[in-house]
Amino acid sequence: MIVEQVWTANNFRNFNYLIACPETGEALAVDPLDHRKCLAAAKDNGWQITQILNTHEHHDHIGGNQAMIDATGARLLAHRNAKAKIPDMDTGLAAGDVVKVGKTVELESLDTPGHTMSHVCLLSRTDQPALFCGDTLFNAGAGNCHNGGHPEELYDTFVQQLAALPDDTLIYPGHDYIANNLQFTLDREPDNPRASGLLKEVEDQDLDDALVSTLALEKEINTFFRLHSPTVIARLREAFPDLPEEPDEKTVFLKLRELRNAW
Repeated sequence: MIVEQVWTANNFRNFNYLIACPETGEALAVDPLDHRKCLAAAKDNGWQITQILNTHEHHDHIGGNQAMIDATGARLLAHRNAKAKIPDMDTGLAAGDVVKVGKTVELESLDTPGHTMSHVCLLSRTDQPALFCGDTLFNAGAGNCHNGGHPEELYDTFVQQLAALPDDTLIYPGHDYIANNLQFTLDREPDNPRASGLLKEVEDQDLDDALVSTLALEKEINTFFRLHSPTVIARLREAFPDLPEEPDEKTVFLKLRELRNAW
């Protein structure tokens, strides 16, 4: 499996992706908003885009679909419940469905509600797994739930699905928000040395060659995985004085999401 991360350099700070089979040159385009850059990357690599995967229905993820289909004839895949929201969808995906690219690439569909209720992530079936996570999981952050999502569902997705993946899983998010997210981590956990050090490394990084984190790293620097941190809980109590003495994970997550909404 070959992964090409395409930095759009737009105001939304989107990442698009091409996932290619090295044997056949067939490629899957993930959320190809910037269809021109994706098509150019495919041409440069000698790949043929045969499929498009939308992680969810928001315009900054589906806005390049029609131009990409017109240029390639690619089939369009997304969550099975997004058919009314994503025009001209060919295939609806459920949890456990496998997307095949060429002869060698298999990607498992994960049903990951929270940011929206029709969101899928793709998990590669490779020796080192890779997660294409759209707007569910960001580097050092979590998706918001403003436009059709629910924070309780996002919590369940994080705890029951994402946290259970192998620690060496590579993380490919839909946007670059890492610097701002690390600043939030440090606002919540100022004694987190890994987050502090990483912030210095990525503040001026070249986004055409962006850091690719792992789940292990996310568990160190992403507040939404650090629900048992004494510092996180103590700082949370400053904002929410009625927080229980030993709050459960879900309460911590939901309060963090509430704070992040206005941060």
